[in-house]
Amino acid sequence: MDALIKYFQDIPSLHRALILAGGITFFWLIEYIAPLFHFSYNKWKHATVNIFFTLTTILINFGFALIIVYTSDWCIAHHFGILQWFPMPLWLQMIFGLMLLDLVGAYLVHWIEHKVKWMWKFHIIHHADTHVDTTTANRHHPGESVFRAIFAVIAVFIAGSPIWLIMLYQSVSVVLSQFNHANMKFPPKLDQFISYMIVSPNMHKIHHHYRQPETDRNYGNIFSIWDRLFGTYHFTPVDKIKYGLDMLKNSPDENIGDQLIVPFKKITEL
Repeated sequence: MDALIKYFQDIPSLHRALILAGGITFFWLIEYIAPLFHFSYNKWKHATVNIFFTLTTILINFGFALIIVYTSDWCIAHHFGILQWFPMPLWLQMIFGLMLLDLVGAYLVHWIEHKVKWMWKFHIIHHADTHVDTTTANRHHPGESVFRAIFAVIAVFIAGSPIWLIMLYQSVSVVLSQFNHANMKFPPKLDQFISYMIVSPNMHKIHHHYRQPETDRNYGNIFSIWDRLFGTYHFTPVDKIKYGLDMLKNSPDENIGDQLIVPFKKITEL
């Protein structure tokens, strides 16, 4: 446990980059070997669009990094936040802390993006992908990346999270997101079993169905408990899923320029 804390306390930027790139590479290969859907598309062209949005997300997160570090340091120094108010063993602090960061920094902001119209228009870009695969995980409009970075700061503040826990959370979050977006065939019984603990591939794919109510269900990123607890869990057989959004008729999902201006269009123009 001490070694884990020490590693993530001072995790090198190179290692964080390798976690991101390594996850994409691993699941990309699995998609070739055992795809869930046999898409007739240019996989490299599709990936180029999503990697562009991944890079904009990285740049925005880099800009917020100092704010997150300052917030964490302030919480520790002033003994502020849930983890600071309730002493607990390190292993429990890790689990409870990951859950708090996931609840506020992933589930809550995701739910809000679906409920607030002007935020939804930025989040649309993530749902616009008609060929969901592991590269879709970080397909976020720069505006949405700002929303998520702000909620990440709020999550750290509420939790009173130490920096090692934040780095661990971000590492787990990126890999789990790549995992549950990956276009890979996953044993149904195993998928169902792990969906009681973490967000499984088939559980999240439902969220990318092109119409409601599925679009507004299964918001979770790491832990599936939030959807079950707050009544947003939904099950649809994966073979019934069709990706994209029924409202996006005039916005090609592989045109970066068009996707960037989607949030500034009227709904009737989409």
